[in-house]
Amino acid sequence: MDYSPRSIEKKWKKYWDENAVYKVYNDTSKPKYYVLDMFPYPSGAGLHVGHPLGYIASDIFARFKRMKGFNVLHPMGYDAFGLPAEQYAVTMGVHPAVSTNQNIKMFRSQMDNLGFSFDWSRQVNTSDPNYYKWTQWIFLKLYEHYYDNDADKAMPISDLIVKFEGNGTAGVNAATSEDVSFTAEAWQKMSPRERADILMNYRLVYRKESMVNWCEALGTVLANDEVKDGVSERGGHPVVQKPIIQWSMRTTAYAERLLSGLNNVDWPDALRAQQTNWIGRSEGGHMVFDIDGHGDKIKVFTTRPDTVFGATFMVLAPEHELVAKITTNDQKQAIDDYLEYVNSRSELDRISEVKNVTGAFTGAYAVNPMTEENIPIWISEYVLAGYGTGAIMAVPDGDLRDKKFAEHFGLNIIPVVDQTMYPDAGPEDKVGKMINSGFLNGMEVKDAIEATLEEIERKGIGERKINYKLRDANYSRQRYWGEPVPIKYDADGVDSRLPDNELPLELPEMEDFEPGNSTEAPLARNKEWIHSYEGYRLEADTMPGFAGSSWYFMRYMDPNNDEAFASKEAMDYWESVDLYIGGAEHAVGHLMYSRTWHKFLFDIGLVPTDEPFKKLVNQGMIQGVIEHMYLKKEKTDGFSHFICARHAAELNILDKIAKIPVYVDFVNAYGTPDSYMDISSIKRFIEWRPEYKNAIFECSGGVYQKGEYKSHGTANDLHMFTDSEVGKMSKRYFNVVNPDDIVNNYGADCFRMYEMFLGPLEQAKPWDTKGIEGVSKFLRKLWSLFYADGELAVSDEAPTKEEFKVLHTAIKKISTDIERLAFNTCVSAFMVCVNDLKKLNSHKREILDPLTRMLSPFAPHLAEELWQVLGQEASVTTADFPVADESYLKEDSITYPICINGKKRATADFAVDTSKEDMEKASLELEAIQKWIDGKTIRKVIIVPKRMVNIVVG
Repeated sequence: MDYSPRSIEKKWKKYWDENAVYKVYNDTSKPKYYVLDMFPYPSGAGLHVGHPLGYIASDIFARFKRMKGFNVLHPMGYDAFGLPAEQYAVTMGVHPAVSTNQNIKMFRSQMDNLGFSFDWSRQVNTSDPNYYKWTQWIFLKLYEHYYDNDADKAMPISDLIVKFEGNGTAGVNAATSEDVSFTAEAWQKMSPRERADILMNYRLVYRKESMVNWCEALGTVLANDEVKDGVSERGGHPVVQKPIIQWSMRTTAYAERLLSGLNNVDWPDALRAQQTNWIGRSEGGHMVFDIDGHGDKIKVFTTRPDTVFGATFMVLAPEHELVAKITTNDQKQAIDDYLEYVNSRSELDRISEVKNVTGAFTGAYAVNPMTEENIPIWISEYVLAGYGTGAIMAVPDGDLRDKKFAEHFGLNIIPVVDQTMYPDAGPEDKVGKMINSGFLNGMEVKDAIEATLEEIERKGIGERKINYKLRDANYSRQRYWGEPVPIKYDADGVDSRLPDNELPLELPEMEDFEPGNSTEAPLARNKEWIHSYEGYRLEADTMPGFAGSSWYFMRYMDPNNDEAFASKEAMDYWESVDLYIGGAEHAVGHLMYSRTWHKFLFDIGLVPTDEPFKKLVNQGMIQGVIEHMYLKKEKTDGFSHFICARHAAELNILDKIAKIPVYVDFVNAYGTPDSYMDISSIKRFIEWRPEYKNAIFECSGGVYQKGEYKSHGTANDLHMFTDSEVGKMSKRYFNVVNPDDIVNNYGADCFRMYEMFLGPLEQAKPWDTKGIEGVSKFLRKLWSLFYADGELAVSDEAPTKEEFKVLHTAIKKISTDIERLAFNTCVSAFMVCVNDLKKLNSHKREILDPLTRMLSPFAPHLAEELWQVLGQEASVTTADFPVADESYLKEDSITYPICINGKKRATADFAVDTSKEDMEKASLELEAIQKWIDGKTIRKVIIVPKRMVNIVVG
């Protein structure tokens, strides 16, 4: 019988489905283990070979744990709401609900093709009303709570109202958008709208005006990482800074717990560092500066209050509320011009730009509280409204950006820290002695910081403060395809929640779902829906893409529960995710938001753990070859002009060309230094990109244009050399490889083992199908242990000691390496084991049985088939994973090289417990050694235990 992977795989997929082999029950009699993948967005492009890498790894581990006696939860679902789905639907001219469902079917088919052990009965889809009912419910719980800093947890808004009624804000220490103060009497006199606005200042999800990255072409707010060089990453559309009233989530309330919680999880150091830096905890103080001639004051946060004597100017964020108030008439035009410039810049561009120095003078002056001197107030893009207080005291002597700003605009620089005793220190290091700093002179920096904090608190011009770089998360999208926000407003704009029994608030079906040319969301155009509650207006914004993904792992625990997002019993059993595998790109997005949601739900007693993910692993990227054609930025005779990559390099004009990625299928010898496009390739390129049908293609060997070529030889001599690089596999680079194609050629088991064989799970690695042949041959060699010449060869003969040693060496190695997620070395160990068994001509059932069980997590279809061949009836997934027997790994004898004067002349096997005297005697008596010592004087015999015997003669 020949090995036919595809027929075997179809057979066992059908068996798994019909027998619900992977269905998981909340069986509390077994220890649990929860293995989770970051669920995918079901895009129209489907899976490429990079996507399954993490899924295969998690599947191997889940199968392994199941065979080790654990009740394993290993679910899968779809992150189906959001901008990409909507843009795809717009492009394809279909409704996003239709395209999303089509894409889900395609993804399911591709994942089924790879033999994953997902329990599909627990599947979630974030765009399903039965799912987002609970997303809305959790949102409302956030809406009904505030963060009590003294209790260090979320508390009901109703408790806060009781405090306001009794004592106003006295004694209230809570996370807020802005500090407010009022009495109980004032609270009683407030209108319902005024009270609603006060409460909104405290809610964990709240509505306020904020500066956002607005993309009119896409009709929505974009995150910083979705904007580059002032345009949207998706589509290259202009993006401006714009104030919009929208919902936010008060992630800042959980900043300290998000930071300290990182000490309690097993996450990669790099990822923890990213979250730590994103949270950005810093200790320092708030300090207040008067504004000359104005009643307003400027509050700053600084980690270096000791340098206040060197504060020679102030910088406000361009969006700061005081800018309009304090700008003088003669500076108004300069400020307006500068604000127009800043509005075209994303926050990411503003904070990452270090070369250009920009700013504008307001005409106003602040008063340095220590020197009492007037210092000018500027605005600049490098100060952001959302960081700190949106204002800084600029100390050019202690901050490199302040120094560049001062030097550029000719502002005063006063040295305040003498670092001559610290020659390796930089200007921003907190070491040195204070100079030109009044009562601080002569102090070390550390002492001066403490003295300054004491002084500003004594004078009432500031206080100690811990600050965080972390900002509240935008929680609104001005788009259609997302969860409706379950909030309604009365005629006076007073907000209130929808009752639980009216959830889910379903997204209405709309044919006209595309964004308009304003910040008004598409749902606002659906007047019937917006006013479906008499006397009220529904919220038109939808929730962001991260809403549904912030809690999906909990729904898997109890996915069909209509009474709760998951039962207490289910959550107490599964608790949290034991192993989470996913991409590093989610380090500060999804992971930060889901941790915040989880901590909130823990605060209100709805989940049993404070952290959702115990162990997290970032799988490395599988990289693809990216092929670029070179396009001159300037046209030639009005035509687009492509030039051979080699020729462009020779002419030294690489700065005058643009790289255009092309399908790797168009390129001959792609991925090599000699990759090129010939005439047929260029024609295929033009069919794909008809806008270049008249372009000039200046090749090595001639020129091609409009179907004609001018060549030094024949058309076959025309080579348009391309530029190859290894990078991200992505549809935007036209280099994706469909796993279905690989599976059709080699089988799913071969694909699974090859992806693991490419290298360590966490490392990036290039995709190269050359090595897959080796894995395919290994599987066929494994098959030949069971079948010889097409006939079943399994024997009930007792194995030899050597066969047992080969088997149990592999069991020990593979068991250990699975626990370490070192799947590449597991595959290597399998290969060594099978090669050794093949040399021993081993067909023994007692060897093949544990080998098959051990293979099951890696090549599940083949393992099922071989398990049946061995006469077993139940699925191999229900069998125990083999355990290494150390007795087979002990060495009974050791082969020693016998050397004469250091040169090997013979070998001999000695029992492990052979004495040195006996080894020496036996070595000298060896026939192969006699001729080397005959007639010579034996000076000494050196025995290195377990290494060698060396006879020294002379």
